[in-house]
Amino acid sequence: MAYIEGHARDQALLLPASVEDYVSADNAVRFIDAFVEDLDLGEAGFLRTRPKATGRPGYSPRDMLKLYLYGYLNRVRSSRRLETEATRNLELIWLLRGLRPDFKTIADFRRDNRSAFKAVFRAFMVLCRKLDLFGRELLAVDGTRLKAVNSRTRNFTKARLDKYVKSADERLEKYLAQLDDADRGEEAGTTRRSEALAAKIARVREQRQVSEAMLEQLKASGESQISLTDPDARAMAAHPKVGVGYNAQVAVDAKHKLIVEQHVTNAGSDLGFLAETAGAAKDLLGVDRIDVVADMGYYMGEDIAACERAGITPYVARPQRGTAVGDGRFPKERFRYDEAADCYHCPGNQRLDTRYRWLQGGHIIVQYSNPRACGGCELKAQCARGSFRRITRWEGEAVLDRMATRLAVRPEILNIRRETVEHPFGSIKQWMNQGAFLMRGLDKVRGEFSLTALTYNLRRAINLVGVQGLIRAVQA
Repeated sequence: MAYIEGHARDQALLLPASVEDYVSADNAVRFIDAFVEDLDLGEAGFLRTRPKATGRPGYSPRDMLKLYLYGYLNRVRSSRRLETEATRNLELIWLLRGLRPDFKTIADFRRDNRSAFKAVFRAFMVLCRKLDLFGRELLAVDGTRLKAVNSRTRNFTKARLDKYVKSADERLEKYLAQLDDADRGEEAGTTRRSEALAAKIARVREQRQVSEAMLEQLKASGESQISLTDPDARAMAAHPKVGVGYNAQVAVDAKHKLIVEQHVTNAGSDLGFLAETAGAAKDLLGVDRIDVVADMGYYMGEDIAACERAGITPYVARPQRGTAVGDGRFPKERFRYDEAADCYHCPGNQRLDTRYRWLQGGHIIVQYSNPRACGGCELKAQCARGSFRRITRWEGEAVLDRMATRLAVRPEILNIRRETVEHPFGSIKQWMNQGAFLMRGLDKVRGEFSLTALTYNLRRAINLVGVQGLIRAVQA
C-alpha cells in the first residue's frame, strides 16, 4: 500500500491556496488581530499612531504590537527571531498581511513604546472583567526575581570595592619590591623581567583608579551597589541563582489565577510593597473591600495598617525573627498582650508592665519587663539571656494582633496563596521560558514584563473561554 503523498512543488495549481485557509477559526492570531484593532493606541501612549504627511512611510504601531503579542505568546522575544518568523511563519504572514519589518525596527518599537505596554495589559484586564474571569474576593501578592543583563562580575558593592583596593595596594607593594630587586640585579634577563613587572604595576594602578572612581560614585549617589552593564539592576543577595536582577511584584486573583496588577522594582526585598500592589489591584477590580494574602516576606506593620485603611483585609504569616528565636528561647508569640491593662503576660504567668518609651523611625516603641519576677523564675533559662526578659511593642501593633486572629480562623488561606501565585511564576519561568530579561534599564524592563504578564493572561483566557469567546467579547 502506498503512502499519502503531497503534490509536486513545481506543479502549477489551478486555484492557488489562500493564506486565510491556513489559519483556523480558533487560532490565537485571530483574537490578537481583533484585540489590537479595537485598542486606542494613542490613548495608551504609543508613538506615531498617525502617519506623517511627508517622508518615507513607517510601519503601523498596530502591526508591530500584533507581532510582539504573537511572539511573546509563542516564546519568541528576540527581535532577530521575530524578523525571521515574519518571513516564514504562515500565522504571522496572515497576521501582518505579508509585512516583513527588520529586526532593528522591531527592537526600536519595544524600546520606544515601553511605557505604553502596561496600558495594553490593563485593557486586556478590562476585557477579562467583562467576561467575569475575576472572583474579586481574594488576591495573592508575591514577588519573583528575574535575571538582568548583568553578570555578577559586573556588579560591585562598597565592601567588594574596598576589598579590591586593599588587595591592589598589597599587590603593588609586592610588585614594587620585586622591581627594586630586579633593578639591582645584574644577571641576564633582568631587563625583560623589569619590563613585565612595570606592565603589571601599570595595570593594577589603572584598575585601582577605576575602583576608587566607582567608590566615589557610590558615595555621591547614596546607592549600596553599582552595576556596569545594566545600571538599574541590583544583586539579589537572598536569591543566589538569580545573581543580579529585578524583583517583579504581582497581584493574582484566586478564581482563575489571572494577574490583576504587576510592576517591577530593583529592591531585593518584598517589604513595603503589599499595600501598593494590592491597592492598585483593588482599584482595577472596582471593589470596595477585598482580602489579600502574602508570605512572611511582606510582614511589615506599617504596610499592614495601610492595607486596612485602604479597605484591604491582609493575611500575612508572622516570621520568626529576633535574637530570642535564634538562641532557642521563647519567641514573642508566647507572651500574651492584655490591651485593657496595657501589659504582657509571660509563659510563667507573670505580668510585664511598661518601663520605657522611645521614638524610632517616626513611631513610638514601648518596652515591657518585670526584672523582679524574672530573678526567681524557673523558666528564666528558656526565656531571658540577661538578668531579665524585655518585650518591645510598636504603638500600632494591634493591627498585627488582629491579623494573627484572622489567620488562626483561616489557616488554609496560606495554602491558597501558594497555589494561586506560584502558578503564574512557574508558567512564566518554565513554560514561557522567561526567567531573564532581554532589555536594560528599569523602565524598559517594566515594559518587557508588562508584555510577559499580558501574554500569560491571554493564554489563561484562551484556555478558559476560547478564541471565539474572546473575539465576541471584543466585538460586543
